Amino acid sequence: MKIAILGAGNMGLSFSKSFLKYELIKPESLHLITRNDSKLSKISEEFPRSMISIFDDVKELDADLIIIAVKPQDFQNVAENFRFKLKENQMVLSIMAGIKIEKIQKLLSHPLVVRAMPNSPTLLGMGITGYTSAEGISFSQLINIERLLNSTGRSVYLENEDLLDGVTALSGSGPAYFYYIVDAMIKAGMEMGIDENLSKLFVKQTMLGAYHLINNSDKNLEELIKDVASKGGTTEAALKTFEENNFKEILKNGILNAEKRAKELNG
Repeated sequence: MKIAILGAGNMGLSFSKSFLKYELIKPESLHLITRNDSKLSKISEEFPRSMISIFDDVKELDADLIIIAVKPQDFQNVAENFRFKLKENQMVLSIMAGIKIEKIQKLLSHPLVVRAMPNSPTLLGMGITGYTSAEGISFSQLINIERLLNSTGRSVYLENEDLLDGVTALSGSGPAYFYYIVDAMIKAGMEMGIDENLSKLFVKQTMLGAYHLINNSDKNLEELIKDVASKGGTTEAALKTFEENNFKEILKNGILNAEKRAKELNG
């Protein structure tokens, strides 16, 4: 399979590295296309120059799969400035937030579109991607796409495309929510007099341990919380403050606003 990736940003490059790492494609079968020639030298530090092209220079695209990894706000402008025509049998995989399949099909005048929403841990092969597809795409074509997506972590097929905006808000944006909470915890540690590096160590290891407990325990989240929060204890004092300040509601509303923004990106 020959793959072209349009948009050589963090996500486009992490996909490229995963495909090559797991030998899903040969290096000569990968084509990276950047819209910004100032990024050439940076991309060339990790990939051979022969793999990389400037968008404006591409007159024909010899690829079985074209992955569109540009910012959703830039997509219309990019689509209107294609200098190449998509061939009938070429597949398009969009990893842009918010842009629906129907809009991609219309702007590209091309029916074979799969839409996916990965998240940043794909950089380590530990991401999760929700994906869905247009009608007319065969089971074998979808299996090929899934193989590629699974090289970046795990993937889940969704029958209902509308759920992808929720996936975008939940897991696509999700890592930033955890970073935000971890940052607040580290700063609380520092305020209590704990050295910054030591505070980071305590918080990161606590997060890692909590993740493994969630994954390996038969208990639900409420029970796990009760295990830590003894009556009249320190944890209960913290949780009481969270409840009094509607922390759970604030977090939920933030995620719902992320979903709303994903829907707005489709225009």
